Amino acid sequence: MRRITLKPPPPAMYNKCPSPVATFEASQMAVLDRTGVRTRLFSRENPDAAKVGDILLVRTRSGDPFAGVCLNIRRQGVDTAILLRGQLTRVGVEMWYKIYSPNVEGIEVVQRRAKRARRARLYYMRQPKHDVGSVENIVRQYQRQKAALGTSDVKGRDANSDKKKNNKRGRN
Repeated sequence: MRRITLKPPPPAMYNKCPSPVATFEASQMAVLDRTGVRTRLFSRENPDAAKVGDILLVRTRSGDPFAGVCLNIRRQGVDTAILLRGQLTRVGVEMWYKIYSPNVEGIEVVQRRAKRARRARLYYMRQPKHDVGSVENIVRQYQRQKAALGTSDVKGRDANSDKKKNNKRGRN
């Protein structure tokens, strides 16, 4: 009678990496949000986090900053996104921004909502009765106050950016 030799099974991958998706997401978050500022800004545990109804200012690499009322926060790890509603040339515009996108330079809370929103998604603000309208004046006032305090922590600009502009115009 012939004996069959049995070999032990190979070590399971589960022992090496119990949850590969969570590990991959954690590594991506470490790359995309090194300081953890954006994670804290939209965390449920943070009492100072941005919430729906707040007026947010998003600065992107390409184009002008966009400000609007936050209608929705979709928390999905690396794919966390916010929906902002603002007005451009008297037309209501809604923009989705992925908060961990490399194209987004910074997100600032311009004004907090006076009361807690009683809905998770404020889609009713699309109706003319509830529409906030243009938030341009509120943002301009916020930027004036920020400039007066001298906290110019605008990312992506260095201290010499004004000098560079003036030199292009022929001034010192």
